[in-house]
Amino acid sequence: MREFHGTATAFVDATAESVFDFITDIDHLPDWNAAIERVVQAPISLTYGAEWVVVMHPRGLPRWNSRAHLEAINRDALRFAYRSHSDDGNASYVEWSWQIVAVDGGAQVTVMWDAHPQTFWRRVLLVPFVRRPQLSKEVAASLDAINQHVSRRSFI
Repeated sequence: MREFHGTATAFVDATAESVFDFITDIDHLPDWNAAIERVVQAPISLTYGAEWVVVMHPRGLPRWNSRAHLEAINRDALRFAYRSHSDDGNASYVEWSWQIVAVDGGAQVTVMWDAHPQTFWRRVLLVPFVRRPQLSKEVAASLDAINQHVSRRSFI
């Protein structure tokens, strides 16, 4: 498998701006992404080229450090994009893109990913049989957790 793509969309009962602010707060990534154990290194500010490192620990897999490189951030357009890869020199990477749109008194959050496994074992074993099936479930759970954290219901 040379690459694979995915997308997920969910409604969040909060303003689009509050959702954007929450998902772009790097220190809070482990609050809504269960595959992220902790943030090791956060950027001082999120500007083009900023990097951060997290410890990944998806269910059933060993821990690894993942480094992300900010490709785009635009609060006016409510768009956030970055490239992530293991922090061990492996050439495999995933491009992530988030788009938030104000709708019906809340926010529609869409996340897209384009994964590019480069090494033999990732292309043949890890990605097709482990990571690809996990990602859709992990992203859906993350979108649900985002809704739980920023939802107007949580403030009542």
